[in-house]
Amino acid sequence: MSRIKTFNLPDLGEGLTEGEILAWLVKVGDTIELNQPIVEVETAKAAVEIPAKWAGQVQAIHHPEGTTVEVGTPIIAIDTDPGAGPLDVPSTTATPAGDLPTPSAASLAAVEVAPAEGMVEPGLIGGPAPGGRTAVLVGYGPRTTTAKRRPRKSGVPAQAATTAAPAGVDHGVVVGDNITPTSVSPAPQIHDRRGGAVGAGAAGVLAKPPVRKLAKDLGVDLRALTGSGPLGSITREDVQQASRGAVAAEPVAATSTATSAASFGADREQRIPVKGVRKLTAENMSRSAFTAPHVTEFLTVDVTRAMRALERLRGRREWRDVRVSPLLLVAKAVLLAVKRHPMVNSTWAGDEIVVKEYVNLGIAAATERGLIVPNVKDAGRLSLRELADALNGLVQTAKSGRTSPADMSGGTLTITNVGVFGVDTGTPILPPGESAILAFGAVREMPWVHKGKVKVRQVTTLGLSFDHRIIDGELGSKFLRDIGDFLADPEAALLAWT
Repeated sequence: MSRIKTFNLPDLGEGLTEGEILAWLVKVGDTIELNQPIVEVETAKAAVEIPAKWAGQVQAIHHPEGTTVEVGTPIIAIDTDPGAGPLDVPSTTATPAGDLPTPSAASLAAVEVAPAEGMVEPGLIGGPAPGGRTAVLVGYGPRTTTAKRRPRKSGVPAQAATTAAPAGVDHGVVVGDNITPTSVSPAPQIHDRRGGAVGAGAAGVLAKPPVRKLAKDLGVDLRALTGSGPLGSITREDVQQASRGAVAAEPVAATSTATSAASFGADREQRIPVKGVRKLTAENMSRSAFTAPHVTEFLTVDVTRAMRALERLRGRREWRDVRVSPLLLVAKAVLLAVKRHPMVNSTWAGDEIVVKEYVNLGIAAATERGLIVPNVKDAGRLSLRELADALNGLVQTAKSGRTSPADMSGGTLTITNVGVFGVDTGTPILPPGESAILAFGAVREMPWVHKGKVKVRQVTTLGLSFDHRIIDGELGSKFLRDIGDFLADPEAALLAWT
């Protein structure tokens, strides 16, 4: 049996056909273990670390960071028996396809490409799974139709393009840190998981993969930075500060290096590639907006009692180590309202409406890679404490860039917390397959008539968009009214409804 095995990019779930290599976590010559993460790949839904299918020694890496490759494309070659002696196999490190040396007959005989999908050993990625389905990295059941291949240009370095998003506040939604839009193309390098460029003496640098990607996008050398994070690790703020300092220190006329390259061309225009999460979001929003007839209703609510209830909750001994935000009460209000109006939690399926007993509650999140909507599975069965833990876990996972495709699939109803951006409400577009989405606006102190007198109260505005094929005006209004009633007086609503 051949010692050299070539690992192809696997189907990462839900029929995704391609992925961008964000960072190599190993280099040629490294000894790796079975299931050790070897590469970080960004799909249209998330950034995922892919584990090794074999233990052994890395012989070749076929694509540099920033390259978009299609599912089934060879990405790395592994010698599964490095102790057996040397091989007459030329190794390459991110060599362009056109520059690869012609392999000898002996080397071709020594190389074994991983079997095609359906021919892999049971239990491995791409192999047979229970029920006749195919095992993928996350879950089961990729599309069985032939993937649509799109023509692409080769050898074009990836350009980073991120949209600025305000830093997260204690309002409960997941948001990314501020990122300055840029468009730089540093030379491709193979990166060690623990440091900067391999072979450049940076193996001792401590930084998380999202921080490394940001440094790469901004052209910042991690080796030149002093980390301010735990154990001296480099944080996002360290990279951003270094980037701002580098730009300020360089002459205006200096345009020869990547770090000083202008974001705009001579025509004073910037062209940002649409790919990954942003591309999927655009496709989903366009399909939803022109398929489901949207209706949006608004309700302004005095949430003073709800905010006081949160303060009392935070003061309880068993809740002192839990992050509690207004989003928690909004989520609870939505879940209770769904029990009273189950038709809201449904999907239009052409000749039938599918009403779901379970609620996979989605939370729209602005991240540095774009909009994602991870969801809490079967949220209606959770206690308030369990719901708080689930929301906090979702927040931390999204902030670290580790939300998996499985966490973003199967949503049935969504909340978008636009209040973190300081706006009162919005008219959100439905995620495909869902019939309702709630916009939660900023909580503000405003004059409000309370018990016959004008007083300063804490007030918010809710916006509910729904699919008018399923939800008529009466049902939508009652659902929104129940959410408002809970937020106006949570204790009374719980006593009355449960």
